Amino acid sequence: MSFNSHRGGSFNGDVAPYRSREGLSTRPIAASDEIQLRIDPGVDFDDEITGLRGQVRKLKNVAEDIGTEVKFQRDFLEQVQMTMIKAQAGVKNNLRRLNKSIIQNGSNHIVHVIVFALVCCFIVYFWSKISRK
Repeated sequence: MSFNSHRGGSFNGDVAPYRSREGLSTRPIAASDEIQLRIDPGVDFDDEITGLRGQVRKLKNVAEDIGTEVKFQRDFLEQVQMTMIKAQAGVKNNLRRLNKSIIQNGSNHIVHVIVFALVCCFIVYFWSKISRK
């Protein structure tokens, strides 16, 4: 059995024969683009196909496991995202309360500082009047 290869290069006879799995081998024909394919009659292709089916089944199981893991990870990330949204809302509410408290108590502190400064000024004024006598 032979077929023509229409790839860009040619076999110049310097390519070593390629042997694939059991039963198949190729060899270039000198100065030609043709490749000869020889199939050994002693190879049982039914066993090969059964082996391939087993490997495909394993790959399918691995793909299903990957899909299950992806769903689990997606659900976990959605839960983390919801927790973060709730935490962010809680922090925002606490900051709002803190700002409101600072505004209310901050003005009281300013009044206290002004009263303290006035009391200090009066004490210094009266002390200076008493010390002159």
